[in-house]
Amino acid sequence: SIIFSYVFTIMAFLGVLFALQVKDNLQHVSGLIYAGSTLGVVLAGDFLSLYLFWEVMAVSSTFLIIASRTKASKEAGFRYILVHLIGGLFLLAGIVLYAQKNGTLAFDYIGLTGIESYLIFIGIALNAAAIPLHAWLPDAYPMGTPTSTVFLSAFTTKSAVYLLIRTFPGADVLIIIGGLMVSLPIFYAVLENDIRRVLSYSLMNQVGFMLVGIGIGTDLALNGAVAHAFCHIIYKALLFMAAGSVLQMTGKIKCTEIGGLYKTMPITCLFCMIGAASISAFPLFSGFVSKSMIISASAHEKIFLIWLVLQFASTGVVDHAGIKVPFFTFFGHDSGIRAKEPPLNMLFAMGIAAFLCVGLGVYYQPLYNLLPFPVHYVPYTGAHVVGQLQLLLFGALAFTLLILSGYYVPEVKSRNLDADWTYRRLGRLAYGVLDNGLNTINRVSERVLMGCVKGVSAFFHRFAAHIALFVMVNIWLLIGIRDKHLEIKKHQLYNDIIDSTLPAGVGAAAAISFIIFLYILI
Repeated sequence: SIIFSYVFTIMAFLGVLFALQVKDNLQHVSGLIYAGSTLGVVLAGDFLSLYLFWEVMAVSSTFLIIASRTKASKEAGFRYILVHLIGGLFLLAGIVLYAQKNGTLAFDYIGLTGIESYLIFIGIALNAAAIPLHAWLPDAYPMGTPTSTVFLSAFTTKSAVYLLIRTFPGADVLIIIGGLMVSLPIFYAVLENDIRRVLSYSLMNQVGFMLVGIGIGTDLALNGAVAHAFCHIIYKALLFMAAGSVLQMTGKIKCTEIGGLYKTMPITCLFCMIGAASISAFPLFSGFVSKSMIISASAHEKIFLIWLVLQFASTGVVDHAGIKVPFFTFFGHDSGIRAKEPPLNMLFAMGIAAFLCVGLGVYYQPLYNLLPFPVHYVPYTGAHVVGQLQLLLFGALAFTLLILSGYYVPEVKSRNLDADWTYRRLGRLAYGVLDNGLNTINRVSERVLMGCVKGVSAFFHRFAAHIALFVMVNIWLLIGIRDKHLEIKKHQLYNDIIDSTLPAGVGAAAAISFIIFLYILI
């Protein structure tokens, strides 16, 4: 809890500093509430507090997505909040069953032992963008503003990682989910044209490393998951800040529309390359001292297949995040755009994040001292450094050869659908079926039932008028009212009853008369 609260506080400061020039209260208020609710999640001691902060986090982050105020961002925000409310309901259902079963709301280790634990697991895994519950992330995060996306990249998925570490360490299913997450997003990231969507898939890839560490569940693996979450929050925010700076200054963010920006944005380019080196786990950068702990833990536990997947994923990260992002953004083809550096506050935020990326990579012991278990791991050994450099150089060589040979996937203007196809297409189909089916039944029912109700109402309305006429006509005859005068009074009484314009006293008298009449009949 302490180490996550530290990094979330650092990230909240960097996010606010990066967004200082923005004049939009919606973003500022939502960002601060989002950061505060995330701190509430990691410091909660019971499930009730946790759930309340969890829902505040979902709602406040939605406003950061729709802050762009475009049609696409509003649609993405709507899908985002629906997905997270569903996840929140799973979590709430699990908490209720857990409290009923154990008689306590204390927040502690759960383990996958019953229906309540699986419900809680699904609710948390959805926020972690665990495959196949992941499509909301690349759908929503790129829709935010240049500054709001920095907040989004830091909090939701990592708060879910924190919860999984606390509640489900050693769950074998997390090794499988993590293995899928570190590998599958790589292919989507290579295909993507939008830089922020590339970074969104890269975010999923990095969370996959953390889930593998949680699933392995040893002291080294859990330390690696916590350390990697700490480092990842900072270097991923740096990459999103660099992309946001480019979007802020050029209005463009697609690989096919930018390039050659190193000429007029050299400082931003440098910061982006530091973030790229960190996410690639280059020695002397933060990613190296954290990611290697998880890979080493898989080797120590002799999980050879996962070790192989993690090595492949490490090479893939070099390709799509370590090289593709800075290459197509600042180098590649010259787009002819000559944008200036972003405002000073944005440069200061990126500079602090870059400093932390290098500082943690060189002087990592303070980070290791904060980890939940004693650390005996030494990252800078000959085997670790040489092995990682081999992977990095192999990835760089593969990227270079593919680019020069023309076999690298070309950057084209397109939209690559992921599992979000289900609610983009099948969701519309389901809505159409339900709309035409249920609403047709509603309309038919309304016509039939309301017709009957209106008929019955009209019958009893006229019935009361006829009863009143029967009583009053006899009274009028007794007192000598006849002929034309009688017809006028009958017509007036009938209309007054139908139009409900009778004095209250008359209505009361008629009711009493009707009751007496029924009593006589009975």
